Amino acid sequence: MSDSLSKAQPGRNVVVVGTQWGDEGKGKLVDWLTETARGVVRFQGGHNAGHTLVINGVKTALHLIPSGIMRPGVKCYIGNGVVLSVTKLLEEIAGLEKAGVEVRSRLRISEACPLILPFHAALDVARELAKEKAGNAKIGTTGRGIGPAYEDKIARRALRVQDLKHPERFAAKLRELLDVHNHALTTYLGSKDMAWDGPMATFVKDGAIQFQPVFDQAMEQAAIILPMMADVSRELNEAHKAGVNLLFEGAQGTLLDIDHGTYPFVTSSNCVAGNASAGAGVGPGMLHYVLGITKAYCTRVGGGPFPTELEWEKEGTPGYHMSSVGAEKGTTTGRARRCGWFDAALLKRSAQVNGLTGLCITKLDVLDGLPELKLCVGYELDGETIDILPMGADEIARCVPVYESMPGWSDSSVGVTEYAKLPLNAQKYLERIEAVTGVPVHVVSTSPDRDHTILLHNPYAA
Repeated sequence: MSDSLSKAQPGRNVVVVGTQWGDEGKGKLVDWLTETARGVVRFQGGHNAGHTLVINGVKTALHLIPSGIMRPGVKCYIGNGVVLSVTKLLEEIAGLEKAGVEVRSRLRISEACPLILPFHAALDVARELAKEKAGNAKIGTTGRGIGPAYEDKIARRALRVQDLKHPERFAAKLRELLDVHNHALTTYLGSKDMAWDGPMATFVKDGAIQFQPVFDQAMEQAAIILPMMADVSRELNEAHKAGVNLLFEGAQGTLLDIDHGTYPFVTSSNCVAGNASAGAGVGPGMLHYVLGITKAYCTRVGGGPFPTELEWEKEGTPGYHMSSVGAEKGTTTGRARRCGWFDAALLKRSAQVNGLTGLCITKLDVLDGLPELKLCVGYELDGETIDILPMGADEIARCVPVYESMPGWSDSSVGVTEYAKLPLNAQKYLERIEAVTGVPVHVVSTSPDRDHTILLHNPYAA
């Protein structure tokens, strides 16, 4: 062991997770925290995630590459828990490089990542269309193949990044996968009668995904990403021992977690903080602080129960104010987000399953100008009062929120960087959130801009 490594103080590591249904503003906070971290890690999800960063007034949307890529000198890692569309990754790299961001020398991709291939997206779309045709409620997936790719992983048949290094092995496994999935597409889902246009037209014939175009594209992409393939687990552990501070960046939100979310209206991976360990290949003892990113109100994209949902399409309502002032459209899909009051009982569940150390409240400024705010502190469920979100969509759909009313504020909080300079009622609102949830507010975001942030406690401080 070298003297420098043996004498180095291990780094301090922070996990950033969304505590609601995603879209809480994690990207900005990850980017902001990389002033201290020198490595940023994605550990779950795929390109169904989306982070929008605003730096010096310029918007940048990221879907796969960790948000730390916008900071020169920061290494970015895609861990084994991510399902990877190489096509979308290369599109993202090209966009960043066009903007003058150096990516390839700083991006490391786990060889153990399962690949998202064209038949995964085809299955995703076909299943949602079949549900709609049968009159059943759609899950509201992004149609990008995330769920089917995770299914292949769990069934132990996935093609992984490392398979791209072995063309013959890749071809054999691809043929087996096409046999399985084309049978489902053509026999059960009626893919022959569906219109396959756009990029999918290249791969589909008579409703079935063709071997040769999928294989040819994969081999062409393999040569490009080969230099970025890595043993990410080993690199992260070595960086930690050498004193590097790491930041683990969650995608989606806790209430979309496959186990702890509003099942079945969830994503296909574990979004909770504990999965940073499994999804990146580090021990749980390396996760020192968990920061829960929490919007000052609630939003949700897609189907599923939402106890505090408001009428958000009607002008003059609080929900419309949140939707319009907050620009509530998804980074990845552009779908409108449903809006509602802050749900502290929901946040209690998130705090419980994530082991939150502190909260970052985002979009506080969106509430500027609302004369009255409501805070959900529990629910009436089947004649009983409960103070924490129940498990599963069916019970949550029957929950009637119990609200506390608080006065709003008319002064602007946009761009405020000192807590004492926030409107007094905004301070009281944050303090009530702390009291009801039992989790301290450590960071407050007052606009999408990187610098418009109030730091009450630094997650990287011991």
